[in-house]
Amino acid sequence: MPKVTLLQWQMLAAVADNGGFAKAAEVIHRSPSTLNHAIHKIEEQLGVTLFEPKGRQVVLTEAGALLLRRARQLIENAASLEDVAERLAGGLEAEVTLAVDQVFPADALAEALTQFSDAFPHVRIQLHETVLNGAVEMLYEGRADLIISGVSAQGFLGQPIVDVPFIAVAHPRHPLHQLQRELDLRDLERYRQLVVRDSAIRHRLDAGWLKAEQRWTLGHLSTSIDMLERGLGFAWVPETRIRTALDQGRLKALPLRAGGVRRVSLQVVYRDVDGAGPATLALARTLMASVVTTCPREALPQERDPSRQPNE
Repeated sequence: MPKVTLLQWQMLAAVADNGGFAKAAEVIHRSPSTLNHAIHKIEEQLGVTLFEPKGRQVVLTEAGALLLRRARQLIENAASLEDVAERLAGGLEAEVTLAVDQVFPADALAEALTQFSDAFPHVRIQLHETVLNGAVEMLYEGRADLIISGVSAQGFLGQPIVDVPFIAVAHPRHPLHQLQRELDLRDLERYRQLVVRDSAIRHRLDAGWLKAEQRWTLGHLSTSIDMLERGLGFAWVPETRIRTALDQGRLKALPLRAGGVRRVSLQVVYRDVDGAGPATLALARTLMASVVTTCPREALPQERDPSRQPNE
């Protein structure tokens, strides 16, 4: 067991901060003799001198200053622990599980999580990056508190959050670009299509045009983009994830006669809106607001009020 109590460390800090026992006693509503006894008790138990007189005040010794720095960490940690306990007693979740489709704009996600962390520093986030039906499957199985998905979840109401444009692209030196004309689906059939595997296990979907003679199925959107930049195929990918590559000429939109750009409407959905805790509610609000500040206006669902709660 520790020799010195948290209260004794707090008294040490009070005396040091106020330059003496009398002033500290007034501030923390203890008698000077109680403070004096506490300090002497620490010195006796630890075998160090904490204060030395300087005029009408007392100042920390070198050993006292070192111990006080460590003691402040204990005091702050104790206060933080009590704050967490109060929040938990008030219904605050210790952890929120969020499943987000990989096509959700990365800037919006990063901003939302940063703001949420500032407001709820003690709430853990379990983030799952999903594809197609992956988030919905987690919702069905009760493994996610909140999801963002472009796939409708039967039995759940979602709130539109952002529309993501998908662009058919390939490397500028890909054979499809060398045709130097408008393309149709018959042109695509001759070349390798890159698709990202549905992360769901029991409810997998195939999405997008899949009639190419060759097809590589990958596990993550970032892998697909890397393969595209290496000239290993063509694919429809979110414009938000490849804007820099398009601007820098590492990728180029395919000149399709039709279907070159598709839009996927993402929704945010609660597992249980009525039973959602304050952290889950706040995370949903933050995600909704983040797309307003980071995404183009045309990507926002029409007439969406950023302050409106999902499932309202």
